[in-house]
Amino acid sequence: MARSDLPAPLVSFDLRSDGVAVVRLDRPKANALSRAMLAQLEDVARELTEAPPGAVVIWGGTRIFAAGADIGEFGGPEEARAINEAFRRALDAVAAIPRAVIAAISGYALGGGCELACACDLRVAADNAHLGQPEVLLGVIPGAGGTQRLTRLIGPARAKDLVLTGRQVDAVEALRIGLVDRVVPAEEVFLRAVELAAGLAEGAVVAQGMAKRAIEAGIDRPLATGLDIEAELFVQVFETEDARNGVDSFRANGPGKAHFSGR
Repeated sequence: MARSDLPAPLVSFDLRSDGVAVVRLDRPKANALSRAMLAQLEDVARELTEAPPGAVVIWGGTRIFAAGADIGEFGGPEEARAINEAFRRALDAVAAIPRAVIAAISGYALGGGCELACACDLRVAADNAHLGQPEVLLGVIPGAGGTQRLTRLIGPARAKDLVLTGRQVDAVEALRIGLVDRVVPAEEVFLRAVELAAGLAEGAVVAQGMAKRAIEAGIDRPLATGLDIEAELFVQVFETEDARNGVDSFRANGPGKAHFSGR
């Protein structure tokens, strides 16, 4: 029997019948990413890596995705190191989930919240969303991927624009510069993100994970090295049941008819 005096989790997940794991950020009022919350996010991400679902949606609720780091934990260099390590472990764990991870963004995704969104594979934003890296307005710099993942996502010039000015972009501009992948009405953002995730969960999820791994492993390396990584994973994927089913289905029935088992 659960104890009623235990604090509610700051991060939890629910595995739906369609194979989508919904990860819920829940730290009122602004989902400020404290070290305790980041530790729970890391634990959830590692659990989803050990027993992967079909796909993952990370959701902060209808009002806000995540406002950033918990400024109350800021101090000097030692506190900064501890905060950075907590962010690094949590966001690296999210990025390592071997399935498609989709950020469903309502309201604000700022600082560490924007960096968490960048650690996901895809970003579905509400038309009321605002994203940015405002750390410079506090006299500091991003410390959880805002100079790295963001740069890889939108390019160095646009990343410098956001990081050096600290300005926020609305959903329209975020879509234009490639910071988000889809913009939908605010009341539909969660539904649309889950629909996207459910469609991916019906597919060849092992192959999706391998494709994700190939992209991430090769992005910063010479082209020849990236092609070597791709070639090795291309060979490995043919060891899966899904590949056998997919090829056999194509031969028998044409494209788009295969049913995948996730093995």
